[in-house]
Amino acid sequence: MTTTPTSPSPASPSLIATLPGRYYTDPEVFRQEQEKLFESLWCCAVRSADLGAPGAFRTVRVGRESVVVTRTRTGELRAFLNVCRHRGARLCTEEAGEVRRGLQCPYHAWTYDLDGRLIAAPNLIKMPDIDRTEYGLIKVALREWLGYAWVCLADEPPSFEDTVMHAAVERLGDAAAVERYGTERLDLGRRVTYDVRANWKLIVENFMECYHCATIHPELTEVLPEFADGYAAQYYVGHGAEFGPGVEGFTVDGGAGFARLPEVSADQDRRYYAITVKPAVFVNLVPDHVILHRVFPLAVDRTLVECDWLYAPEVVASGADVSRSVELFHRVNVQDFEACERTQPAMSSRAYRRGGVLVPSEHHIGVFHDWLLTALGGTRA
Repeated sequence: MTTTPTSPSPASPSLIATLPGRYYTDPEVFRQEQEKLFESLWCCAVRSADLGAPGAFRTVRVGRESVVVTRTRTGELRAFLNVCRHRGARLCTEEAGEVRRGLQCPYHAWTYDLDGRLIAAPNLIKMPDIDRTEYGLIKVALREWLGYAWVCLADEPPSFEDTVMHAAVERLGDAAAVERYGTERLDLGRRVTYDVRANWKLIVENFMECYHCATIHPELTEVLPEFADGYAAQYYVGHGAEFGPGVEGFTVDGGAGFARLPEVSADQDRRYYAITVKPAVFVNLVPDHVILHRVFPLAVDRTLVECDWLYAPEVVASGADVSRSVELFHRVNVQDFEACERTQPAMSSRAYRRGGVLVPSEHHIGVFHDWLLTALGGTRA
């Protein structure tokens, strides 16, 4: 099949054509996205602190692969394809755990150390010609940033600096602007996982725009009144949406939150910033905490979203009630994901066969579509 859309040019010059509906329903398009995006680019896999002790591991789906991330005896993180080299069984069947010595396949007991080297197997001593490194686990490239392990399945990963870290520069105009939040030093206050019955691109597109905010986000627009005008924070380079008059914190009722993170600058105070790291990671920055979404496409019409709320270590250690700040963005998530689920069925409708349109305040979604088509090897008609 071709990846060139057939959407017509809108009659009005104010409007931009979207992708045709099949891009959200066609299993072949989804397969190409898995191969050319999620299995070729850097993806945010796990939070580094979730692997606190040597022997800790977590498994995560990256594209069509299962990846296991481990903490080695010397404290480094390593990532491998979660496949035993003997007969291809799934090595780690649990989502998370901790082992004392190594990772053992539950099928034939082939065992690997936390650096991926084959260290034991039944009758292995009788096969001295086996190269234990050659038959070790298949390594996956890994980088740490913002307190998370990012992995890339490509044999030759793209530059992390020019892709992942560039997203922050592109959005905020300055790499230091995101680094001031010290995300890698924050602690997890809450994690919520959402199982969304919609294509992953609908979720990305929804996050990028705020044309819908006045319609479905009453709590958010009370805290960030400019969102009611339909212009998202990501519409302007370096811009952060300002808290409304009388709003004390990024909370569900606008009441006070916690102390400003220590390195956040004065001009970042009382502002909300949002960053999209393609293909599908969202970073939300407010003065006293950070919210990070990791998006995992499971099927053409099903997406898992894991959302972390991160706070200063002293806030979490004190047992402070974070529910009011969590509740604000949790409501936003629920409202957004319900909207995406309402949209998904229409992607199969003849009414959307040639796509829809974007208004000017959504122009950056058109940029996202162009990026997607380029990655898939197609062009906009």
